[in-house]
Amino acid sequence: MSADNAAARHAALSWRDTLRAMLSRRMLIALLMGFASGLPLLLTGSVLQAWLKDGGIDLASIGLFALVGLPYTLKFLWAPLFDRYALPRVGRRRGWMIAMQLALAAALGALSLAQPTPGHLLWISAAALIVAFFSASQDIVIDAYRRESLADDELGLGSALYVNGYRVGMLVAGGGGLILADHTSFAFMFQAMAACMAACVLVTVYAPEPPLLKGSPATLQDAFILPLRDYFERNGAWLALAFILLYKIGDTMASSMTTPFYLELNYSKTEIGAVVKVFGFWATIAGGTLGGIIIMRIGLARALWVFGLGQMLSTLGFVALAHAGHNTIALATVIAVENFTGGMGTTAFVGFMAALTNRRFTATQYALLSSLMGVPRVLLAAPTGWLALTLGWPAFFALCTLIAVPGLLLIRSVTRLAGGAEVIDGQRPQ
Repeated sequence: MSADNAAARHAALSWRDTLRAMLSRRMLIALLMGFASGLPLLLTGSVLQAWLKDGGIDLASIGLFALVGLPYTLKFLWAPLFDRYALPRVGRRRGWMIAMQLALAAALGALSLAQPTPGHLLWISAAALIVAFFSASQDIVIDAYRRESLADDELGLGSALYVNGYRVGMLVAGGGGLILADHTSFAFMFQAMAACMAACVLVTVYAPEPPLLKGSPATLQDAFILPLRDYFERNGAWLALAFILLYKIGDTMASSMTTPFYLELNYSKTEIGAVVKVFGFWATIAGGTLGGIIIMRIGLARALWVFGLGQMLSTLGFVALAHAGHNTIALATVIAVENFTGGMGTTAFVGFMAALTNRRFTATQYALLSSLMGVPRVLLAAPTGWLALTLGWPAFFALCTLIAVPGLLLIRSVTRLAGGAEVIDGQRPQ
């Protein structure tokens, strides 16, 4: 279908249709599953670090606990198992989700029984690694479920609600978890989070099982080989991988150094917490939600352009802030614009990756793409401190702005890989 026809269809889409889509059962499930995905993440990250520090564990040992996050990076290695095998009666996707959520609740319960002492470090590290493994596995299945249960023209909005739910889950576990631990104990907090995780099973039971498509892997060998063959036989497949690496690289590099930047401008920790964390959180939620609605109106291809340009230009706000110095209004303005456009860009980006997958191999292909998405955050953000020190803050953020250009230039080429122009323009294949 041509771009003109796609534009006409989006123009004809009424706001009533958009509102009906937002309030549908499918979108509520996407939101709640995002919460289930986001809840465990910080429990093996910053919350675990706080628990260990509170128990008097040395910083060198605490630093090593960053390795428990490896399953999130390596999840593509076992993702084919979820495409190949199904648990009896409840279905391929719902069965694995229920199993992972119950396993997560049990692992968090086991973690709560440990004590942050040198004698328990092996127990804690093993339990935390198991939590991370089951959490990453849950992410694989939920990502696959979202792709298979939503129509192609709903991927943008569904991705927005999923990401918003994910952030709320992180907020509950990160902020709420620390507050709860401060008033009770870390053991009780982990048990409360285990109960929340077990309650997520109710959402999975409520969710309908997506149909199993003809051509899905029939053997374990097929589950490992067919998804890769299907993807890499496409024209421009490697170009799409380059796009995934580059689309948010400028935003990622800038974000990795913002806290030292604020502190150097003499913003207090209270100002950073109130403006950057709390106010910025809601700006991101608003941007993600509006981004999902706009994608339904204009299509994913145009949204990638518009949102990508917005998130690139918003980085220039840090250049202005570097010259403005300590100014709370300027900080709030920059954070509002940067987080709002970043939320929109993330929504389009997640929707694009979903559209890039084949519904027969969703778990494997999406796990591979989302693992690749994390590379800039881990590797390419590593030299940002040296760059900021060498160039100075204004030049560093200007560089972060310019480095986003190659990703934008790839959009025209890669959007047609996502199942064809019909899918990326928001159309359902006939």
